[in-house]
Amino acid sequence: MAGKKTVTVEQYRSAIRRPAVQTATLKGLGLNKLRRQRTLEDTPAVRGMINSIAHLVRVVEVKK
Repeated sequence: MAGKKTVTVEQYRSAIRRPAVQTATLKGLGLNKLRRQRTLEDTPAVRGMINSIAHLVRVVEVKK
């Protein structure tokens, strides 16, 4: 991923009692437990997935 834009996403709310499509989106992003973080390539597809479950995840600012 060197040289490409990335975005770090953290799950901070549970997927319990959420629609199955939202749980599947979390799994697609590599998140399935609270406080889990993933660094993903910043593409329109990933941004769309993040926007569809914005109430369950947050974008983490990485300090360098």
